[in-house]
Amino acid sequence: MTTARQQQLQQWLAGVLGRPVPDLRPASADASLRRYWRLNDGARTLIAMDAPPPHEDTARFARLAAALRAVGLNTPELFAADHAQGFLLLGDLGEQPYLGQLHADSAERLYGDAIAALITLQASRPLSALPPYDEALLRRELAICTDWLLTALPGLAAVPVPECWPVACDRLVANALEQPRVVVHRDYHSRNLMLVAAGNPGILDFQDAVVGPVSYDLVSLLKDCYIDWPRARVEDWAWGYFDLAVQAGLLPAAASASFLRWFDLMGTQRHLKAAGIFARLAQRDGRPDYLQYLPRTLGYVVEVGGRYPELAALGDFVATAVLPRLPAAVAAWSRP
Repeated sequence: MTTARQQQLQQWLAGVLGRPVPDLRPASADASLRRYWRLNDGARTLIAMDAPPPHEDTARFARLAAALRAVGLNTPELFAADHAQGFLLLGDLGEQPYLGQLHADSAERLYGDAIAALITLQASRPLSALPPYDEALLRRELAICTDWLLTALPGLAAVPVPECWPVACDRLVANALEQPRVVVHRDYHSRNLMLVAAGNPGILDFQDAVVGPVSYDLVSLLKDCYIDWPRARVEDWAWGYFDLAVQAGLLPAAASASFLRWFDLMGTQRHLKAAGIFARLAQRDGRPDYLQYLPRTLGYVVEVGGRYPELAALGDFVATAVLPRLPAAVAAWSRP
């Protein structure tokens, strides 16, 4: 069924292209209100983004896409925009997200490309006017976990938030704030990286970029909520990144003493936030399919808790009070 919003988009596209628009095919839908449609323009395909204002900011997306392309990153080319309506017409980066292409034989090459692009992103001095990933934002993100998962998801709401929670949050925030500051994509993972023939990877979903902790995007990539790898392999990739970051002047060689701790604790902050977002998507936005990623995402929290005494109590809480209740909680929310 064609909605009124789709009709509005088709009318805009017809004006931009100078002819009636063929059928729009769903290209993807992300964890926001944005929707993407694929259309054929003769010899090429294009992507129409529907990002309803005031909830989404197409002007910021367009500015960042251009800035990232200017430093050599492969972001979608912008062909037309109507920021008042929330419509963009973009180049098509294809239909092969990293998630579907990563396997034992391809991972070295694909992560190598992604890490090289990440170094370029982090060294993007022209983007230094981005907003800061400051303490207030870090704490707002952690609150998503308590507000939507720990105190709201059926089956978990009756479990008291543990006394270790505020102490753990303080440690995670301090860890983030002590790191060198770079450009941060904020969602640099296998669903937002596209396998492309030239300039791999194509990079999507960068509109929330900030300036913040150097380890944030790396841990998003290597300790992904949608795919996981053995710890030894993750560490090997992480140290490969570290060597490149030192060469690029993003990190001092002396940071090797702190690097893995920065990486692991930053991951815990991100995974708690992501778990809360998955619960919010189910409860607020009617998308319970995201709940399937909670065991992996929270499993990272348990793993890090076993490595760092300051997070041991948090890891124990997740392992004993949250993970065992997840199947019933997911079933209750997913039930028609």
